[in-house]
Amino acid sequence: QAAAPLHPVAVQCQEAQMVVTVHRDLFGTGRLVRAADLTLGSAACLPAAQSAAESTVTFVAGLHECGSTLQMTPDSLIYKTTLSYKPTPSGNVVIVRTNAAVVPIECHYPRRSNVSSNAVQPTWAPFHSTLSVEERLKFSLRLMNDDWSTERLSNGFQLGESLHLQADVVSGGHVPLRLFVDDCVATLSPDRNSSPRYALIDLSGCLVDGRSDDTTSAFISPRPRQETLQFVVDAFKFAGDDRNMIYITCHLKVSPADQAPNPLSKACSFNKASSLWAPVEGTGDICSCCETRSCP
Repeated sequence: QAAAPLHPVAVQCQEAQMVVTVHRDLFGTGRLVRAADLTLGSAACLPAAQSAAESTVTFVAGLHECGSTLQMTPDSLIYKTTLSYKPTPSGNVVIVRTNAAVVPIECHYPRRSNVSSNAVQPTWAPFHSTLSVEERLKFSLRLMNDDWSTERLSNGFQLGESLHLQADVVSGGHVPLRLFVDDCVATLSPDRNSSPRYALIDLSGCLVDGRSDDTTSAFISPRPRQETLQFVVDAFKFAGDDRNMIYITCHLKVSPADQAPNPLSKACSFNKASSLWAPVEGTGDICSCCETRSCP
């Protein structure tokens, strides 16, 4: 919405920054406030530009700049800041004619999004939500070669080989984020709820396929970076079915990198040598629910 006396503050939530445009007729009285009395955030950032012709003041700030705060809900990243107006006397005058004002500002970004990877599913037409759109975190899921250096060119596997899967998120200008794989399910059709289905990762980050006696499936530790999670799954096929195309659908999510992993956000593998579940990062107790199957 354009900044005008009727709507004196306009906010654009861009991919890595917010742009706040303030009409100097802040109270709709016809009396223009001084640009020098306007600041953004607890860090009191100053305007980036002014337009005398349009009587507007513009602030441009990175999402985590100027003292903004981040709130996470199950579905959104919410960056919060405030526009402050503090009138100061001009010249030798000791009075002011307006009240101070604080305007709360929020930018909301979807925390979750669908992805379609040609490497994992070469015949699947992309969903509309895989198109590159600003204000969305960009997730990817790729089949990699055995040393993780490049994406694997072939989608074919022999039983006895291993699938090297790498999940990534491009965080752009957001605060540092840590990626998790909530669940992965294998099916014989693109419908993740079809039957038969086999859970590879379940229970908010437990690599349950590695619990089977005849597998070495596990997350790779340590991560190459917080925005990447790698895991290896032994090749398999569905018993009693001759089809050789398998669909793997994964649900990816992020949390702030400075938030300690917990039973809801974790990456846990089963260590056959110790017969214990172990996390890629965090304390071992966050994985105990993988064995009891009582994770949040």
